[in-house]
Amino acid sequence: METAVKYPDVKKYINRQLEVNVEQKIDVFSTIDGEIISHVPLSGFATLDKAVEAAKAAFPAWSNTTIKERVQIFYRYRTLLAKYREELTELVHIENGKTHGEAAAEVDKSIELTEFACSLPQMIPGEIMEVSKGVECRTERLPLGVVASITPFNFPIMVPNWTTPNAITLGNCLILKPSEQVPLSANRIAELLKEAGLPEGVLNVVNGAQEMVEAICDHPGIEAVSFVGSTKVAKIVYKRATSNLKRCLALGGAKNHLLVLPDAHLEMTASDIAASMSGCAGQRCMAASAMVGVGKIDHIVERLCEEVKQIVPGENLGSVISKKAKERIERYISEAEAAGAKVLVDGRNTTVKGHEGGFYVGPTVIDFVKPDMAIAKEEVFGPVLSIMRTENVDQAIQIENNSSYGNAAAVFTQSGGLARYVMDKVSAGLIGVNIGVPVPREPFAFGGWNESKFGVGDITGKTSIDFWTQVKKTTTKWNPEARINWMS
Repeated sequence: METAVKYPDVKKYINRQLEVNVEQKIDVFSTIDGEIISHVPLSGFATLDKAVEAAKAAFPAWSNTTIKERVQIFYRYRTLLAKYREELTELVHIENGKTHGEAAAEVDKSIELTEFACSLPQMIPGEIMEVSKGVECRTERLPLGVVASITPFNFPIMVPNWTTPNAITLGNCLILKPSEQVPLSANRIAELLKEAGLPEGVLNVVNGAQEMVEAICDHPGIEAVSFVGSTKVAKIVYKRATSNLKRCLALGGAKNHLLVLPDAHLEMTASDIAASMSGCAGQRCMAASAMVGVGKIDHIVERLCEEVKQIVPGENLGSVISKKAKERIERYISEAEAAGAKVLVDGRNTTVKGHEGGFYVGPTVIDFVKPDMAIAKEEVFGPVLSIMRTENVDQAIQIENNSSYGNAAAVFTQSGGLARYVMDKVSAGLIGVNIGVPVPREPFAFGGWNESKFGVGDITGKTSIDFWTQVKKTTTKWNPEARINWMS
């Protein structure tokens, strides 16, 4: 007899209906205690095809609805996100392992993202000009059609809201494919949008793993694909989708460097770096995973370790996504130690009383890491900070620029001149000065450089408009008496 689970089996959401899946299913675990909380299907092309057909059927009416009308649904959706904030917070906490505070912040960010979508009518009015006597040129933005968004495990609510409000408000119909590790939040998003009045077929949620991602990249009915995940998979998705003549914007991993100078403000630097490296259990592409100390920074390292020791797993530090992830993170630490690095704060072999089956890694600080060590070059995706030491700023910048990634970089200093120098020289799309997580707020866009992003533009903010729309240019002439010239 099967043991009852906390949540019903995940179902596909097509045409505003939750439908039973007949495919093979896998377990969904709560990372905080290792218990099975649901089951999710491993769907493929047949399920996707049904979702695409529903979206295609909905597209003509939805795209012909004015943006002023479309946005009213997202005003109501924003209200529902706020109304169900506590429920959504608990859902993220259970399926992802974030602390309640982090989960609530994720919901709050989703509200902000929706508010941005509600402002789109003021951002996309077309242009019109009389370019010659009696001749007008005008532009207008039109939706692409059926589009898809593939989202990761680390932000079950926020990342779907990076794409869903903007893509749909701009007139597209969307296929949402959440991570099979955190599939519950996506269906709740769909239910809230249904409650807000979104017509059937405009949003459809499909589930699955690799086969579903490949199906999305290959399906001829999908015009554009956004992806957020590891760099390895982002490359594959970008190549496969574009080879099928789709637009694609694929966000990958990161190795974010925080350059710390001796004059950095002691308390602010220590607290900001500790929060950056441990927030969301280090499972975010904006986490501080590499600190590059310039010159005499022992006093900062000492204070940093004091801050890190105040971070307690199960209290103000959440769990990592799986047992496999825990083992991988701890292996990075052990390999660095064996290679000569010094572990100042050790988070290996962590358990939480009452949640012994949970997947926890304690906050970890490793000093005297060499740039050629794996832990210095690769994305660990856990609450681990590697400290490298240099003699001058240029050496520190060189370490950052040698990274294949380019998501974020930050500098901690009280010198405006040095801060400007670093800002100009580092190769990253998101730069911070005395801030450990330099994520811009709306309407500024989110997106990195190099192997942290594949494709043109950004996934949020104003530049996302370009990704989700195409521009129609119209020239009109109503004066037959005008002389024929090169404008004719």
